[in-house]
Amino acid sequence: MTQPSPLNLDQYVPALLTSLTNKMASGASACYRKHFGIGIVEWRVLAMLAVEDKISANRVVQVIGLDKSAVSRALKLLELEGHVSTQVDVEDARRYTVSLTPSGRKLHDQVLVTALERERLLLANLEKAEIETLIDFLHRMSAQLDAVNAVEPDVGGRPKKPAAG
Repeated sequence: MTQPSPLNLDQYVPALLTSLTNKMASGASACYRKHFGIGIVEWRVLAMLAVEDKISANRVVQVIGLDKSAVSRALKLLELEGHVSTQVDVEDARRYTVSLTPSGRKLHDQVLVTALERERLLLANLEKAEIETLIDFLHRMSAQLDAVNAVEPDVGGRPKKPAAG
């Protein structure tokens, strides 16, 4: 049996996306820790809470796509530092919701300036229409994730196509 050729990492989209996001995340985390005392996970939680207030930790996990333990640690740290508060959910007393405190809102607003500047620099070599196309492509690719994550290899190492649903 012939060996498959190695991936061309300059053309393999998952590797390009992963490399870009990992480098962006580590750079953001270093910057935000140095200047604001939080890392990228805490920033993502703050950003989510600025968009959607009084939500459960599970909702944060769903939307930002991080694992539950990372979100839980970030929420504990942010609560300890007074940036978020938790309340019993009025609709379900078994759950808690999380909200930004005034301190959390202020921190969010400070970090947001830097986050938007980083985004501006990332996109600086693209035209407005290219940015719109990129955003459209990213949304369309995100819509494919259920199908992508349903792929399972068969015994021979070739991927099985997901069952039609």
